[in-house]
Amino acid sequence: MPRHPPALSPPVATARPPAMAVDNLRIAQVFEEIADLLELEGANPFRIRAYRNAARTVRNQQLSFAERIASGIALPKLPGIGHDLSEKIDEIVRTGDCALLQRLQREVPGGLSELLHLPGIGPKRVRQLYQELGVESLATLQKALTDGRVRQLSGFGPRLIERLQHAMGAKASTERRYLLPQAAAQAEPLLDYLRGLAKVETAVIAGSYRRRRDTVGDLDILLRADPQDSRVMASALRYPSIERVMAAGPTRASLRLYGGMQVDLRVVAAASFGAALQYFTGSKAHGIALRRRARAQGCKLNEYGLYRNGKQLAGRQEADIYQALGLPWIPPELREDSGEIAAAEHGKLPRLIELDDLRGDLHCHTRASDGHNSLREMAMAAQQRGWQYLAITEHSRRLSIAHGLDADRLLRQLDEIDRLNDELQSLTLLKGIEVDILADGTLDMPDTLLARLDIVVGAVHSHFNLPVQQQTQRIRRAMDSRYFTILAHPTGRLLQEREGYPLDIEAIIEHAQQRGCFLELNAQPQRLDLNDHYCRQAKAQGVLVSIASDAHRTTDFDLLGYGIDQARRGWLEAGDALNSRTLAQLQQLLHQSR
Repeated sequence: MPRHPPALSPPVATARPPAMAVDNLRIAQVFEEIADLLELEGANPFRIRAYRNAARTVRNQQLSFAERIASGIALPKLPGIGHDLSEKIDEIVRTGDCALLQRLQREVPGGLSELLHLPGIGPKRVRQLYQELGVESLATLQKALTDGRVRQLSGFGPRLIERLQHAMGAKASTERRYLLPQAAAQAEPLLDYLRGLAKVETAVIAGSYRRRRDTVGDLDILLRADPQDSRVMASALRYPSIERVMAAGPTRASLRLYGGMQVDLRVVAAASFGAALQYFTGSKAHGIALRRRARAQGCKLNEYGLYRNGKQLAGRQEADIYQALGLPWIPPELREDSGEIAAAEHGKLPRLIELDDLRGDLHCHTRASDGHNSLREMAMAAQQRGWQYLAITEHSRRLSIAHGLDADRLLRQLDEIDRLNDELQSLTLLKGIEVDILADGTLDMPDTLLARLDIVVGAVHSHFNLPVQQQTQRIRRAMDSRYFTILAHPTGRLLQEREGYPLDIEAIIEHAQQRGCFLELNAQPQRLDLNDHYCRQAKAQGVLVSIASDAHRTTDFDLLGYGIDQARRGWLEAGDALNSRTLAQLQQLLHQSR
């Protein structure tokens, strides 16, 4: 049996990265921080908005600014990014920082930046806390909360104070976590670099990232290579986006990237690589359950392999570990000790849904409301993906901030859809609306208009603080509307920003089953709503789930991959998804729901 790796050596600092280490996410982060600090200083609102818009534009670009600058190619003309901001992008790429940000950081008390990361408290409230109570750090905020002074401030009601207290407790007890796209922006370039090293046979990210949890803390990366070759780790630690190496040895290293993520690297021999991948992928509970099963069979399971009497029975391939324990391979998304081992033992593991199983998307927006592409552009992008259908679901008039459609504008769009459908060859545009569910449960469009639509996606965008019974009754009443089709982002959560509104989701799932309507799994990475647990409940009740991108631009269709990740964690199969149906099958289901 292999020996444990040697102890880690003391921390090693690294130099600032070269230009190519700065990605679009880092540029956007700099612009967002500048906007926050300018707002703390009470700067011109137009200047603040310019930096926020620039951050959004940079984050949504597919091209790499760093690669273009390194190649001497001029940056393209982008909306809201003029000469001054282009120069700052160049500065950030070349230096990893920005002189304006450095100046603002010197001018603003350092602790105020930490306060900006608390949910529900933006720059205006941070400034209010600072000016009126002298709060300039997490510690002084905690003191002001404890002694009750925050309650005296205008706009700081009981619910906000409760959220702040909860966030302070959570911040003290948990690690920083990243949404999946944020994690991917740091993880995938590192993985590409490691796979390109001459001495590395392959590299795989394990842990919660491989299980596709909705947020990720740190990264566990395994390198299949010779553990005796010290050059492997030395080469890995030359990755230019490493901010700091906290500890390093021949087979293990702990480091932090410039994007903020902590990474644990392990060099693993080929004979044990499958065992290590299994060991570092599953949740703690899944690992304990498997080790208990191994002991019951007279074996010992660890990160080096499955052993009996000191002899390795399996370890080279991950599937070999499960097979040796009398189980089929269990997909990473299911490894949470939530029944997957018993299901595997009895041959009842689900055949999890794949992205290619989807035949279309049932929730998207165009420029008619708050989207960024025209109806034709969205349709062409959907057709290029080989889809059979795309539902156009603009916001209704109640959501004025999103330029929601009134009756006249909706009717004009329906005519435009008819004209475009006459031209399209392999795609059918479905007529829809994302209609607001009002506080009393009525829908923000009359039945005479809803009757003309193929799909009515109902959504809660206001009155989040209703008591649980009232909120549940509100949504149930909306679902009882004859024309109601799908409940959008059912719990209303925004990851790392707000919890879902008080809701008896079990009652909503049961009502959807009785009513014959459907629930949405919104694939926007900050939503991923329904969560995996509720997806599984919907499946158990026979309620079909629409895996929807909620696209606001053509590139947002790519977000469906995150929705599929969540659906797989919820044990969904192709047959559990509404939009895995053919167009004819879908139309029949939509007709039956009325």
